[in-house]
Order: sequence, then structure tokens, then C-alpha cells
Amino acid sequence: MRKRPRFAVLALLLAFVLAMAACGDGSDDTTTTAGGGDDSTTTEPVDDATTTEPVEDTTTSVATTEPPSTEPIKIGMLADLTSTFTPWGVNVRDGMRMAVQEINDAGGVDGRMIELIEQDSENDADIAIDRFERLVEEGVVAVGGILSSGVGAPVAPVAEQMQIPTFLVKSGTEAALTRDSRYTFRTCLPAAPMDAAPILQYVQEEGFTNVGVIVADYPWGQSLKSAVETTFEGSGVDYGEIQVAPVPPDTDFTPFVRNMADAGAELVIATGHPPGGAAIVSLSADLIPDAFVTGAWTPPDRSMALIDPETAIGRFTDFACADYTSDSYAELAARYLAFSDNQFMSDDAVAGFAIVSMVAQAVGEVGDDPTAIAEYLHANSFDMPGYAHPLSWTEWGELAESQPIFFTISAGPPPEGLNEAGDWWIEKLSQSAPLTPYEPGS
Repeated sequence: MRKRPRFAVLALLLAFVLAMAACGDGSDDTTTTAGGGDDSTTTEPVDDATTTEPVEDTTTSVATTEPPSTEPIKIGMLADLTSTFTPWGVNVRDGMRMAVQEINDAGGVDGRMIELIEQDSENDADIAIDRFERLVEEGVVAVGGILSSGVGAPVAPVAEQMQIPTFLVKSGTEAALTRDSRYTFRTCLPAAPMDAAPILQYVQEEGFTNVGVIVADYPWGQSLKSAVETTFEGSGVDYGEIQVAPVPPDTDFTPFVRNMADAGAELVIATGHPPGGAAIVSLSADLIPDAFVTGAWTPPDRSMALIDPETAIGRFTDFACADYTSDSYAELAARYLAFSDNQFMSDDAVAGFAIVSMVAQAVGEVGDDPTAIAEYLHANSFDMPGYAHPLSWTEWGELAESQPIFFTISAGPPPEGLNEAGDWWIEKLSQSAPLTPYEPGS
């Protein structure tokens, strides 16, 4: 009978021992690790010429890199699309839409597409707050497009509380910002107390000594009235009694314009009365035929739709944060008119384009955390196409380098492809010196 090899006997013995151990008390806390026991004992025969290599421990944690996000970058648009400021709002919206499309067509931000989520403020404070909160619930990293003081003032504190970068386009009330504001940014119209300085500069450049002022009897008009009184003090320019007029449609502006004519006004400042602009220009043409009339930061095509062109040309003037005569505006506006149904690219559209562009740049640099985006915006200055000045801010969000353009409507013709609203064009009269940022509470 063939004998079993010695190692086979040892193996059977070891199996018996292990079986007996398995029947022991399961409450024993001792753990037997692989390779434990007598170092000279093996369970399998090993060739003397073979050495075993230690097995790599694959249970140890390995540092991993988070895969890049492919989620869309959501940016909110909150503007008036159905009420008083619809012409402004449609321009803002289309400027933002164009920036989104161009960035996405170029590959997005680090491969992530931008998604524009739109809400209509209806120029109503309560509605605007509700729709701002909806945008935040949707996960937007910023909100832009806010128009009018009646919306900007109530929405700004909500933006600060929710810590969402929020851009005001034509909301000039000084009440929108406080010294503690960190998430609210003006982008076009500066604070109302700053808006009289460009007017005074032009008046002094032309050597005028007498101007008339008419404002609407609501917050924007009262703010501009205060700005004129403060800015013109000690200038040697007589502004007489500031005319405070009701809001149309039932307002007869004749007595107000006649008072300014009788006082010898060389310029009619109607910037504080946006609803009455067209009527004031028409009456001034009859009563003060040689005087310019200043508008209220209104899209030029909107003004020309309301004012008879023969009356407006050479008489109507206005302000803009865009330089309509610059090469960068011409290039941007040509693309805009090919993209949009609008017939002219106003500074509201230029601002809308800039808002999306700046947020996209911030996300590319610091990610999509709204706080990081706000900090990035505060730390940088942006040269945006079409703008008359760089975009940068004080620590509380006021424009730090605002230099509005003062222009008049000329007979044209316009440069090819830049104005589908008529034969008129823009003539730059003056550019403001850098405005001193308004400090809340001052």
C-alpha cells in the first residue's frame, strides 16, 4: 500500500485542529489574521526555490479627484417685460440671451453650458420679490436686469439676505444700496445723487448760465431734484424754481415749460421726468426753440418713437452708459441686431450682455458659489464691449468709474447695420469726468 506523503498527513492533522477550533465558543473576541500562528507551519507545500511576495493592500483609501461638473450654470433675469419699462426690459433680456448663446456656442464655461432663467418683475415690488425668490429656488448663481427704483429698492435687501449677486441696470434710487451691501451691483445708471454732475459739466462746457429743471412727483424725480440742488450749488448756474409736475397721462406740461421759458432757460433738464419726456420736448420746441432738452436714460429708439423726428433732431439729448460711437459698440450692435428682433441696441442691452459675460468669467475663475462670485466681482475691473467706461465697484456696489455719455440725436444717416429704427443717429456731445461714487448715508 502506498504511503501518503508526510505533508499530506500534516495537512489532515491541521484540518482536524481547525475544525475543533471552529466548534469553540463564538464569544471569543480574538481575531485571527492571515499568516498568524507558527511561522514554520504552512498549509500548502512550498518549493524551496520560491519566495512569496507581499500582497498589496487594496483596502487602503486612495485620493480621488472630483470629476468636473457638467451641470448648467444658471443665471437669472428679472426685468419688466409687460409694464412701464418693457422697452428697457426687452433690451436687457435680449442682451443677456445673446451673451448666453455666444458663450455656449464657444463651449460654455469649462464645458458647462449657461442657462438663462427669466422672470417678469411687472414693475411691481411684491411680484419682483416673489420672482427673485423663485429664481434663487431654481439654483441661480446671480440675477441681473433690474429696472426702476420701485423694484430695485425692495429687491436689493432680499439679494443681500440670500447672498446672491444681483445687478441693477436702471434702478437709480440711492436707497437700493447701504454701506453693508456686498451682493448688489449697479451696472448702468448710477445712483441718483450722481446724475446731476454730467449735466453740470456740459452746462459749464457750453457756458450756459441759466437752466430749467422739471421733475416728476415720485421718488426718482425727487431724488434728481435733490441732486441738482446739491450739485449746482455754488456753480454760478441759475436753475430757478424747480418745476415738480404730476405724472401723465392727464398732465398738461404747458405751464411748466412756459415758466422755464420765461426764466430764460438755455437748457431744459427733464431727466427727472421720464414719463413726460416726449411732451416736454415738443412744447420746448415751440416755447424755447434753441434749448436742448435732456432725457431720462431712455433707449434712443424708444424716444424717437414717441417724439416727432423733426422735433427731436438737434434738440433732444440723453445719457447712456454705452458709447454708441465706439468701435466696440458697433461690433457688438451688429451682432445684436442679427440676433434680436429689436431695431436698436440700447445701453440696457449692452448692460445685459455684460452681466452674463462677467458672471461667466467669475465662474470660470472661482467656481459657481455666489459668495465667491461676488468677491471676484468686487476685486476686479471689467472692460466690457460697448461700454463707455470700465465696470468696477465700491465695496457697497456703487459704480466706481462711471463716465456717462451725453449725446444728441442727429439727422444721420446711421452707420450701416446699426440702426433699423430710422435714419437718425447718435452724436456725442460730451463724456462725463469720472463721477464720485455716492456713499450711502452721506
